[in-house]
Amino acid sequence: MSLSKFASLKLFITGPTYIRDEVKAAAALPEFGHRDAENELRFGPIRRHLRTLAGCGDDYEPILVLGSGSSAMETSIRSLVADDEILLNVSVGAFGDHYHAIALANGKQSTNLKFEYGRPIDLVVLEHKLKELRPDVVSFTHNETSTGVTNDMKAVCALIRQYDAMPLVDGVSIFGGADIDLSHSGAAMYVTATQKSLALPAGFGIGFVSREAEDKAATLTNKGHAHDITRQLVCARKNQTLTTPNGALANQMAVQLDSIVNTEGIENRFARHITMRGMVEEWVATLDGFEMFAPKGFRSVTMSSVVCPEGVTQAQLKGTVKEALRSKGYLMDPGYSKLNAQLEKQGMRQIIRIGHMGDITPDMLAEYLVDLEVELKKL
Repeated sequence: MSLSKFASLKLFITGPTYIRDEVKAAAALPEFGHRDAENELRFGPIRRHLRTLAGCGDDYEPILVLGSGSSAMETSIRSLVADDEILLNVSVGAFGDHYHAIALANGKQSTNLKFEYGRPIDLVVLEHKLKELRPDVVSFTHNETSTGVTNDMKAVCALIRQYDAMPLVDGVSIFGGADIDLSHSGAAMYVTATQKSLALPAGFGIGFVSREAEDKAATLTNKGHAHDITRQLVCARKNQTLTTPNGALANQMAVQLDSIVNTEGIENRFARHITMRGMVEEWVATLDGFEMFAPKGFRSVTMSSVVCPEGVTQAQLKGTVKEALRSKGYLMDPGYSKLNAQLEKQGMRQIIRIGHMGDITPDMLAEYLVDLEVELKKL
């Protein structure tokens, strides 16, 4: 097969994301046995660096679940929600709804508390629901990829704890791009993945399991095999995975995490993401008819959602603008399609998303915004 037809594009979508050449090349490093000493050379540093990025020590155990962020989310549900327990899922967008759907697919008694797209969790409304429902477990999204809203994880977890419930947190699209201070977050389990702010290919779901979560998981049955935290932890503590990992991705992950921690530095990485969010905010402020979708104080540092002027259609964004930018070497994000379809049906304005996560640099973002502005002004 000729590979020439595969376009080489700079990805400004919200995942998968741009991967540096050094990380791409690491996929060609030697394969290894996942029960051999060579495995330790990869996964020992990987797990140490994951703890550093998370801001935690031995109070959380990192596990790698083969699959994606959804695999890690399902692991949290299957291992930490008993069949007779009440789960409250709190959603501020499509991926919050996804957490709820995973719970239902596993037969859990889940209620979905939904907030308006583009708005963060309202703690007053959440507290009312906690009083009414008295759930055993509460799941919610830290960073909602469909809307660009970041919830105040510590405040939400603290409120959940007041009602003696266990918080499960989906941090798929923010981990690696922001300081989550996991040890002081209040989360019982925090889940994420490789393909977004870590700037790696998809392939591993990542879970940070607290001692509290480990103890509870040991009491539950019907957890399956790959989604059983108890089984996962036995291997994790030997710096191994429960089942055979993707060796190429493990090599890439070892190289990338070492670069994040020891070359760029995590403080510099987090500061770079904050800078890029500010760049988008300033850019939007210069455009007539455009505005940020998420409210100030709750805007993601890894991706931004921008409201377009009246009259801009989904067809224009997905067809005209996206394809024009493709011809310039970019993959543009015309917005979360289900949300935009819903907004269009209601006669409301369309939304585009700008991914500025992982290894995207301010210079790369600045060039993209110039070209994006040219195409948007043609509408």
